Order: sequence, then structure tokens, then C-alpha cells
Amino acid sequence: MTGTPSFTRLEGRPRTVGFDRALRAELRDPLWMLTRQWQLGEFHGANAGSPVTVTYAVSPSRPTRFKPPRGLPQDLPPDRPLETLAERRPVPLAYGTPGSETVAFDLRLAIGRQWLKLLDSAGGLLGQVLGFKKFYIERYPIALPDPAKADDVAKLAHPEVWATMQAISGRRMDGYLFYRHLKAGRDADEGLGLGAILHRQTLRKLGKRLVAWYERLIDQPAPADATWDPGRLEHRFSVAASAPGGEKKLTAPEYPGGTLEWHAFSVDPKEPLGGTKPPEPTLTRTVFPAPVRYSGMPLPRWWAQEDGKTNFAAVRPDSTDLARLVFLEFALVFSNDWYQVPCDLPAGTLSKIQGLVVTDVFGEKQWITPAGDGRDEEWRRWAMFTLDTLGTEDVRADTDLFLPPSVPKVAEGPALEEVLLIRDENANLVWGIEQTVSTPVGEPRRGSEAAAEVTTFRQRLHGTPPDEDPPRAPISYFAMNSVPGHWIPFIAVHEPGDNREIRLQRAAMPSVVDGTPVRPRTSLLRVGLDERPAGEKPQYFVHEEEVPRAGTRVTVAYNRTRWHDGRAVVWLSARRGVGRGEGSSGLAFDLLVDTPVPPKP
Repeated sequence: MTGTPSFTRLEGRPRTVGFDRALRAELRDPLWMLTRQWQLGEFHGANAGSPVTVTYAVSPSRPTRFKPPRGLPQDLPPDRPLETLAERRPVPLAYGTPGSETVAFDLRLAIGRQWLKLLDSAGGLLGQVLGFKKFYIERYPIALPDPAKADDVAKLAHPEVWATMQAISGRRMDGYLFYRHLKAGRDADEGLGLGAILHRQTLRKLGKRLVAWYERLIDQPAPADATWDPGRLEHRFSVAASAPGGEKKLTAPEYPGGTLEWHAFSVDPKEPLGGTKPPEPTLTRTVFPAPVRYSGMPLPRWWAQEDGKTNFAAVRPDSTDLARLVFLEFALVFSNDWYQVPCDLPAGTLSKIQGLVVTDVFGEKQWITPAGDGRDEEWRRWAMFTLDTLGTEDVRADTDLFLPPSVPKVAEGPALEEVLLIRDENANLVWGIEQTVSTPVGEPRRGSEAAAEVTTFRQRLHGTPPDEDPPRAPISYFAMNSVPGHWIPFIAVHEPGDNREIRLQRAAMPSVVDGTPVRPRTSLLRVGLDERPAGEKPQYFVHEEEVPRAGTRVTVAYNRTRWHDGRAVVWLSARRGVGRGEGSSGLAFDLLVDTPVPPKP
């Protein structure tokens, strides 16, 4: 019986302790090697010297002008990041009929509290001894909600909001009403009478301080300076900087919000903004290029073990898969021909590379021109990190590098509003679902819960109408059923003067209580309801292509960041994202249902 062979260790026994000769890769027949190189045409190669240094000259210029889509051009302030101007939106401090402001009572109380603190800071006489605090609380009160007003239902329906209103009514001051009084050009001492003669100048100075404090608290635009396009559900704005050939205008036509980078901009040759300053001095740098490295790249040294996580040799492309073949040829053959050059540019500048010279190991200098320096409409043009041009004009490609005056990090607060736009193929509608709404005290709440609370309160308030003619047949007919109150419908209508293109118009569902139209509660969907002139119908349209089959999600939240000088900036912004696909509301028409049998006595 033969035993099984075994071993404990296998190792080589080198004949020498040195590996110098093995690393030389000596040739026994150099003439044969030279002959093979001659046969393969390797002696016909060009100068393949590696780059040693790179010298370039850059002309930077800073954007100095800003233009919203509906406003006039204005100077770009240097004390705020560009995200603030690009995303800021007015804080919705009121909606509904005038005098029935129903939102942001937390901010209204903060403004009033700041005014009372300013009165105390003036020495205490203005607030306590002279009774000025009581005067302002009575003149700018926070009134209890009225059940007879439709816009006050939201205050009464939520128990927490109703409790808060009871606690602050008659005890605190509505600071926003006082702020609007001061912004209208009136004085802070108006209505105080003879008791304020000696303190008139002090009160007026304090009023100016209150206005300045509130406007620094939250950065808000004027109505004409807002960049949000409600029909496109995105931001649109333009900036301008000086260039060697004149002014260069950059437009962000489809900025969804969030991170503002160079790829959000395009060169806009139309309607210059004017007023740009001359460019800054040209910067000249000499740097050392470094070879490009990536995972799976062949190592340049012999006897080196490569990482097996990325194995390009294991790829088996088909003979017709040209894209994969080209990629493999680059990765395995020509990857060592690429170098990267560090280029430090000033933040917040539009930089143009005036020239680039490469010095190789042979001491020769090569003048490098841009690879994408061609016509902008030429599909064979190759480019990276460059700006395209708006329109269809066949212009020369732009090779400038743009670093927007933005910040690397923005702290985003919780979503105060969230709207989900989905397609409902069964009902042939688009729905704007208010996932999150802002309560009158400024806190976010689920839209389904808020709508259910309003419906329940209105049913308790109005009661269930009696059925004058109860059904007698075993089945009943319903023209349509109902959907939750936070589902806002959008119907398809034709574009004006076009029989093919359509857009989505906001509509309204009847209330299950009294049949009145159910209005949206978010500022995203209330476009045209509050700021419309008297006598005009509240209309709001969304372009159909903005709601794909995947849906669209839009949120509103406060953002906060710090600028390079340490100044904190706070603004309210909207952000657009991808939805969750199609959905179904369950809306149906022409229904036959079983008549409920009344209970026997």
C-alpha cells in the first residue's frame, strides 16, 4: 500500500544573494531585437519626450453683474455667495384675503419681540414707565381666528396651533405688521400722541434699526428679483464678467437648486448686462505635470504586482463593440501618455488660458492649443470643463474656465414644504401632492394629516347636510368620488395659439363638506392665488415636459452658510429633484354603489 506524499513547504533556492543582474533584463541577441524593431516600424517614431515643466498664463475676471429673469440688471454684491441670489425666495408671511394672514407666526413674534427688546435697550423708560410696550401690543395685535373666515380654518383645525394662538393673542405683538408700517415710509411714533414728543427721535432711530435687523436676518428678494420660474420648476438667472473681447454673459437656464457649479452655466451672447469692471492682472505659473493614475492602470515598472480589483484584460468585447474596444485600447496602451497639470485659479472668477508651454526632457518647448477649439456645433469636437453656448448659432467654442463665487457647503434645514408632482394615467391627470405643509406657527406637518384635520373641523363646524330625498333603489349613482384634500389636480390645456402643444393648468377639487374648491396650502402651488389683481382668475400653468413619468419632487427649506469673511447668510430656497414614479388617486366617475340599508328600529 503506497503512502500519500506530503510536504510542509516549497521554496526556491537562489544561487546568489543579489538580484541586480535579474533586474537588468539583459538581451543575449541585441541584433535580433533591433531587427524586430526595424520590421515593426518602431524606428519611425516621433519625439516622445516626457514633459518636465508646464508654464501657463491665465487672465481671471470676477463676475460683477447679476440679472433675474424678470428684473433689471444689478451689481453683484461681494458680501454674499451666489447661491443666495440664485435661490432666495420671499418668505410666505401671509396668504388668503388681506387681513387674514395665516402663516409664519413664529417669525412675526420674533420681529415683535425684537422691537420690544429695542425699547428696553433704550433705557427702560420707553417700554415700562411710559407704557409704550402696551401701546404697540394693542396697535399691532395677534387676533384670535374667526370660524366665519375661510382662511382662519387652518388655525382652528390644528389643536397645537389653536392653543398657541390662544396663548399669544392679546399678549404679544405682530412684528410683521409693524415692519410693513415702517417700510411704507411711516414713523415708529405714529399714534403715540403727545407722550412721544420727547422720545420721537429715539423711536425713529429704533425703527430703522428694526428694519435693518430683519432684512439682515433672512435674505429675501424683491418680487421682481426672484429667480424661481414656477412654470418650469427651476431657477433662471444670469451673471456677467469682463473678458478680453468685451463683456461675457453667463446664464443658468435650468438650475434646480442645491450645488451651484460651472456646469449650470452657458454662454449667452444676447442682451449684455453692462457695467463690468476691467479684468484682473494676468497670472503666470510654472508647475510640474504628473502622470494620470486610475484603478486598473498598467504599472510602468517591471516585476510589479498590479491590483486585481480592476482587470481590463478580463473584458471580452464583441468585434462590433467599438466603444468598449476604444476604451480598452486607451486603458491598456495609451494611458501612460496622459498627464495632469495643477492649475490654481482664484475662487469666483472666469479665467481664460492665454497660453500653455510644455518643456520636455530634451529641453524642447511645445506650444499647446485647446483640443476643443472648434465650432460649437461640431459634433466631433472634444472638450472637458468648458461652457457651451445657448441657442443654435454655430459660434466658436468657448474654452474659458468658470469657478462660480459659491460656497463648498450649505446647511439645509428641514423641509417646510414638499410637493410631489405625479402622473395618474387612470384619471388622465397630473396631481400635485402636498406631502409636507407649513402650519401657521411655522412648523412642518404631513399634508395628509393637515388635510384630514381641516376636513374634520369643517364637518363639525357645518354639520352633515340632511338627505332630503334618500335613495330608495338598491343601488345608487355617484357622479364622482373624492380624493384627499392635499391632492391638487392639474389638467391638460392647449398652449395659446397652438393646437398640438399642451401645458398643465392647476384646477381644484370640490370639498366633501360643502362643495367649495379646495385650495393648496403650499406657496409652491398657490401661485396666482394671493398676488392676483382684483377681478382676475387665479391661473397657474406648468409645462408638461417638467412632469415626466418619473415625477418631480420640489421642496422648500431654509439654508444657512458662511461667506469667506465669516458672515452668516440665511435664505429660503426651493429645490427640485426626481419623483417616485407614477401613481393613482383612485378618482373615478359614473359610479354605481350599493345603497346602505338603514338599521332597523
